[in-house]
Amino acid sequence: MPWYVVHTKSRHEYKVNTRLIEKNFQTFLPEMEAWSKRKDRKKKILVPLFPGYVFVQTNLPDNEVKLNILKTVGVVRMLGSKENSEPMPVPDEKIDAIRCFLSAKTEIFTLQYPREGEHAQIIDGPFAGIEGNVVKCDVEKELFVVSIELLKRSVAIRLKGFQIRKLSS
Repeated sequence: MPWYVVHTKSRHEYKVNTRLIEKNFQTFLPEMEAWSKRKDRKKKILVPLFPGYVFVQTNLPDNEVKLNILKTVGVVRMLGSKENSEPMPVPDEKIDAIRCFLSAKTEIFTLQYPREGEHAQIIDGPFAGIEGNVVKCDVEKELFVVSIELLKRSVAIRLKGFQIRKLSS
């Protein structure tokens, strides 16, 4: 049976996964360990590897099965082609590769680089701790130009990706 990708509402992956299992669907929600920062401590927790997505295995011979999935609370849509809005199956090799990758217990890092116009903080180098706005960014070259307000003057600094982090708004 083929696998399909179900897009969920933000932070609804576990709820959708549980509800699909209750409807007797075979699901796959890959998880990774991540550090969670609390006010008083850091703790390792499991988080979805692909936030906002759950894999479901089913045959889609008719619209009834598709509707049953789409009517699940927390489901936004099933990923597929734009032309006819038909869900596209994920090859079994891709699912097997994800499972193999997760079983290897490799440490995974996710990076969220700031975009142009976003507020960011410099976390490495002589300007560590200073906040500013990203004026220009080239993610492929890992170059970021940050404008910082220093003594009522704007100063642009070139940074590598590991030296900057996006600040939540």
